[in-house]
Amino acid sequence: MDKAAKRASDVLSRDRAMDDGELLRLEAEYCSHGDTVHYTNPPKLFESCDGSYMFDAAGTPYLDLQMWYSAVNFGYRNERLNDAVRRQMDRLPQVASQYLHREKIELAAWIAQDAQDKFGEKGRVHFNVGGSQAVEDSLKLVRNFKKGKSLMFAFEGGYHGRTLGASAITSSYRYRRRYGHFGDRAYFLPFPYHFRAPKGMSKEEYGEHCVGQLKRLFESEYQGVWDPKTGEAEYAAFYVEPIQGTGGYVIPPMNFFKGLKKILDERGILLVVDEIQMGVYRTGKLWSIEHFGVKPDVLVFGKAITNGLNPLSGIWAREELINPTIFPPGSTHSTFNANPMGTAVALETLRMIEEGDYATSVMEKGAYFLEGLKDLAKRHKIVGDVDGLGLALRMEICAPHDSFTPSKARVERMVDEGLEGKIEMDGKRYGLVLDIGGYFKNVITFAPSLDISRSEIDLAMKLLDRLLHNAGQK
Repeated sequence: MDKAAKRASDVLSRDRAMDDGELLRLEAEYCSHGDTVHYTNPPKLFESCDGSYMFDAAGTPYLDLQMWYSAVNFGYRNERLNDAVRRQMDRLPQVASQYLHREKIELAAWIAQDAQDKFGEKGRVHFNVGGSQAVEDSLKLVRNFKKGKSLMFAFEGGYHGRTLGASAITSSYRYRRRYGHFGDRAYFLPFPYHFRAPKGMSKEEYGEHCVGQLKRLFESEYQGVWDPKTGEAEYAAFYVEPIQGTGGYVIPPMNFFKGLKKILDERGILLVVDEIQMGVYRTGKLWSIEHFGVKPDVLVFGKAITNGLNPLSGIWAREELINPTIFPPGSTHSTFNANPMGTAVALETLRMIEEGDYATSVMEKGAYFLEGLKDLAKRHKIVGDVDGLGLALRMEICAPHDSFTPSKARVERMVDEGLEGKIEMDGKRYGLVLDIGGYFKNVITFAPSLDISRSEIDLAMKLLDRLLHNAGQK
C-alpha cells in the first residue's frame, strides 16, 4: 500500500469517537475553508440534533435560533418528514432527470396551482438543487424573455447567492472581489431600512422615499436607464427579497412593494422575488411577498421546502416567460435538479403545511417572541432596534451610549459565549446558536423552528438576557 492510500485508510479506520481536537486538526489540514465560515475559533462541532436543539459530544443542549439559516423550518429530525425520506429511499431514490417521476409532477402542480390561486397567473415550475443555482436559472429565464438584456436592479443589503451570476445581483462586493464580473453588476438601490433612515421620516414615508429613488431614474433619458422615444428600459428585472435575509431581516413598510411594482409594470420591468430564506411559512405565509399585495413575475424558492433534508430549489414563473415555446427543453439543466428524494420530502412538507394551521401559529408565536425582544430592548441599552414578521425577527446590537452606533464586537461576543455551551440556567447548562447579519454585521437574526414552543421561547429570552448583560459590561 502506498503512503497516500495508507494515510487515507488510517483516517477512515479511526474510532468514530475521535476527539474534537483531532477532528479540528484534520479539518485545518485537509478541508477547504472556501466553502464555510468559521464564526468562532475554534469552530464548533455538533454531534446530534432534535427539534429546536443541537447537542455537542457532551450532550449539552444548544437552543438553535437560526435553524440552518431558515432551512430547517420544521425542526431537526422532524419525524413525519424523515419518514417521507425513508419511504422514498425504499421505493425510488434515484432516477435520471430525462425521465419522469410522479413526485416531481405532483410538486410542480401543487406550487403552480397555489400560485395561480394567489396571484391570478398561470405559471410553471422549474427545479434545481440549491438557492444560487435557482437564481442562476431565473437569470437565464429573464435574459431569454427580455431578448438578452443583462442589466438588473437589486437592493443594497440584498443577498441572492455566491455563484458568478448571483453574486452580480448581490450587493456585497466581497463576493465578487477575487473573481471579477460575470456579465453586468446590478444597479443597487436603497432598501427602506427605517432604523438607519434619515431622521424625521416615518417608516411609510421612508418607504415612499425609496420608491422615489427608482422613479427618478425614468424622469429623463439622461438618467441612463430609459429611452422615452421607444418606451424601453435598459434593465430587464428587479431582484428583491421581500424581507432582507443576510442584510439583517429588514422588514419594509407594507405599502412599499405596491409602489415599486407600479413603476416596474409601467416600464416593462419584471419583478423577481427571492423567497429562498423567507419562504415556506417563515413569515406566516407560504411566500413572504403575499404580505405586501403584489404579484411576482418570477418567484425563486429553496431551503425549507425540504426542511434541509435534501437539496432542492426552484423557480415559479408566469406562463408567458416559461412555456416550452419560449424556454424549450435544455434551456438549463442540472443532473440532480428534480431528484426524487428532494421532491418527495418537499411534497410531504406542503401536505403537512396544508393539514396544520401554520398561518395562525407562526404569527402568534412570532408576536410572543417579539414581545420578549421588546422587553429585552427596554432593559439593555445595547439593543438599538427589534422588529419581526412571523418568526423572522431581528435585534440590532449597538453601543450603549446612544443605542444606535453599530457594535459588531458585542454581537461576536454574544455568539462566542452562546457557542461555549456554559450558560447556567435553572441548574442546567445550555448553549445558544445565533446568527449574525446586517449591513454592519451587528444584527442578530432570529429564525427559530416554526414548531418552537412557548417554553422554548421563554428559555430563549432568559439566555439572551444573560448574553446581553455580559456583552453590555464589556
